[in-house]
Amino acid sequence: MQDIRLIALDLDGTVFDDQKHITPRTLAAIRAALDKGIDVIPATGRSVTGVPKEFLHMPGVRYALTSNGASVVELATGKAIVTLPFETDLALRVLEVVQRFSSSLSLFVNGECYTDPASAAIVEACCPPELLSYVRDSRVVVDDLAALIRSRPGEVEKFSIMYASTELRDAAREAVLAACPEVDATSSVKDNLELNAPGVNKGRGLMALAEYLGLRKDQVMACGDSGNDLEMVRLAGLGVAMANAFPEVKEVADVITLDNNHDGVAAAIETYALGKPVA
Repeated sequence: MQDIRLIALDLDGTVFDDQKHITPRTLAAIRAALDKGIDVIPATGRSVTGVPKEFLHMPGVRYALTSNGASVVELATGKAIVTLPFETDLALRVLEVVQRFSSSLSLFVNGECYTDPASAAIVEACCPPELLSYVRDSRVVVDDLAALIRSRPGEVEKFSIMYASTELRDAAREAVLAACPEVDATSSVKDNLELNAPGVNKGRGLMALAEYLGLRKDQVMACGDSGNDLEMVRLAGLGVAMANAFPEVKEVADVITLDNNHDGVAAAIETYALGKPVA
């Protein structure tokens, strides 16, 4: 068994089952790891305001990696451990391109989520039903996203964009990368596009946190399923792909666990961090 001291967990499709619940077994495994002195962190594309309270408020959870690694914060103090935002000019260029396509667009700024009236009006047509409540509850509607970007230099963490079809998503992605090839473009759920500053991903954020904590790579474990988890799974000393993971995530993983509806995260923590026999 490896000496795992830091476990990074994606949320959607990983910790959460398809009904967006954290099962009792998974919660118990996370708590057992925390009781053992292992840091367990949410590592998500969501902003910090979108991380479920049952995870954020769990005793022993000290850090959260959010916005695909653009931000890592110490929860007790709000201290920024990692901050990897867009430059203002690049964020404005990206916004100009993505606004050419009909979408439900959200802008993550310093831990908060913002959208505009046009995006809010079509969110139901673009958002997967199981995420609709989370999206509606976590977004603040503002009239002008460009003005928001200009007023918050060094704070824009991520663009999160949902489309009504895969074809529209792919066309928008192609247009963004043609105009701004340096941005980091990934996807976490069907027909969405997530854009970060150049070279920013969950893997970079996770390794920066590990360095801050004085940990070796082989002491870091990461679990994920989607495109925005790929670098995190690849870079961790023990990269764990869910059985429901994208094929490219499975390809870079060290091990594959059960799917998100069958306590895959719990099985991975129990086996590789707690040393329990495989059930």
